[in-house]
Amino acid sequence: MIYPKFLNKGDTIGICAPSSGIDEGDTRFDVSLNRFKDEGYNIVETANVRTGMTPSSDVTTRAKEFNELMANDNIDFIFSASGGDYLMEILPYLNEEAINEKIQSGKIKWFAGYSDPTSLLFYLTTKFDLATLYGVNGGSFGLDGLYKNHKDALEFIKGNIVVQESFEKCERLSYEEKVKSGLNKYILNTPVEWLTPNGDVDITGRLIGGCIDCLQYLIGTKFDYVQRFIEKYKDDGIIWYFDNFSLKSEELYCVLWEMKEAGWLKYSKGFVFGRTLIRGSMQNLSYEDAIIRALGKEIPIIIDADIGHVRPTFNLINGAIGHFKSSNKKGSLEIKLQ
Repeated sequence: MIYPKFLNKGDTIGICAPSSGIDEGDTRFDVSLNRFKDEGYNIVETANVRTGMTPSSDVTTRAKEFNELMANDNIDFIFSASGGDYLMEILPYLNEEAINEKIQSGKIKWFAGYSDPTSLLFYLTTKFDLATLYGVNGGSFGLDGLYKNHKDALEFIKGNIVVQESFEKCERLSYEEKVKSGLNKYILNTPVEWLTPNGDVDITGRLIGGCIDCLQYLIGTKFDYVQRFIEKYKDDGIIWYFDNFSLKSEELYCVLWEMKEAGWLKYSKGFVFGRTLIRGSMQNLSYEDAIIRALGKEIPIIIDADIGHVRPTFNLINGAIGHFKSSNKKGSLEIKLQ
């Protein structure tokens, strides 16, 4: 596994918008970037970051601006500005020759994001054996005050991979309630309870995953390099983590079934599912029942972990070794770069 160089003071973070753009008047985004500056980093934004559109611009522009950041030796780290939709469209336009050249020269850099950036994060890891960071976007640090997950993220990008413990409470609001509140802070109103339907969990393996709403679009396409990835790391075993944004329980079951039939789930040591933001069912099927129906009652499973869109959430490194433990509705994740 290839781990790029972590950040030092004076290094430069490139911000691009391969998914949605940021509204021009979004002061929270400026707060977020200023927090990077307070850490001692320089910031370079591509031209499409503040278009306020979904997606931020046409597909060739989005790909061009990511490619330029990747090729620029003065850029040390790349963040996606935000999530959104349609990032997968840029995959055919990636400059893969340049990515390989950067890997060979030792000048490859981290790409970080979460939600829709999954498509690119996942592809970079499974195709190029390049570790990527899932958990925060460039605009994730603009709330009033930094929560522990933000502080952990700032440690991660410096190479301090802290052990993450399950949080006490999470922000369990409907998507509509969250948008309507307009509050610039977390509303931590619900106890965090990790569910382990197949018994206590203590698993170690190679981490891979992301937003499952996005992963489903890659299955069986020419951008599907999962078989090669899992074969290479089968001796480590694979831990899949899934951030479910809005798949209904029946849809989640169907995607897991498709992954299994496509051979993605071979060599799996266990599965970790984050909290679903927009929940629903067409047939009164619970998420737990849908997951067990797809994966069985023997393999270790964690449900409602601190991953994804229901904040606060963990930071994860695709391609690294992860050690998940969970019992009594709590848990932890330790990540090692090996």
